[in-house]
Amino acid sequence: MKTRMVIVAAPSGAGKSSFVEKLAGDDSRFHDIITYTTRTMRHHESQGKPYFFISREEFEKKIKEDFFVEWANVHTNLYGTSMEQIQMAWAREKVVIMDIDIQGVVTFKRKFPDAKTVFILPPSIEELKRRVIKRDGSPPPDLDVRMANAEKEMAKASEFDIRIVNDDFNRSYDEFKNIVENWITKG
Repeated sequence: MKTRMVIVAAPSGAGKSSFVEKLAGDDSRFHDIITYTTRTMRHHESQGKPYFFISREEFEKKIKEDFFVEWANVHTNLYGTSMEQIQMAWAREKVVIMDIDIQGVVTFKRKFPDAKTVFILPPSIEELKRRVIKRDGSPPPDLDVRMANAEKEMAKASEFDIRIVNDDFNRSYDEFKNIVENWITKG
């Protein structure tokens, strides 16, 4: 059976969103699932890119309505994935690709055991810290929490089907793309 779902996880700042967005943009066979979050929008983001930004109250209402396949509290913000988006992508015969946190991967693998998983690793914790500061424009207030979480997350990398070190984006992305294309064409 060919792969219908690819899940990408990584510590915050390791490049998971960039990998997923680029692949979905390069290859029309993929549909990038957009996650809902209560996180504040960053200066380079907009509604639906890369998240649907909603209030905590809206998010909690959606939880009660069973809107999410999974949801989690990550770095003090809520993140969730809607089942509706997955079903719409599959109805259009697209391969679902998404970047989610480690907690979400466990839930997805339980609900979709045939999903393939990729873990993107930074070359080092120091480089990850540098990337987060550069992306956010300054050190975020929860930087220490993110780095502590990153170390815990990286300890789980061996539980994924594939691990890729994002030390050079173009090389790492090509490796990622080749693996994922192989999964969806050969099963």
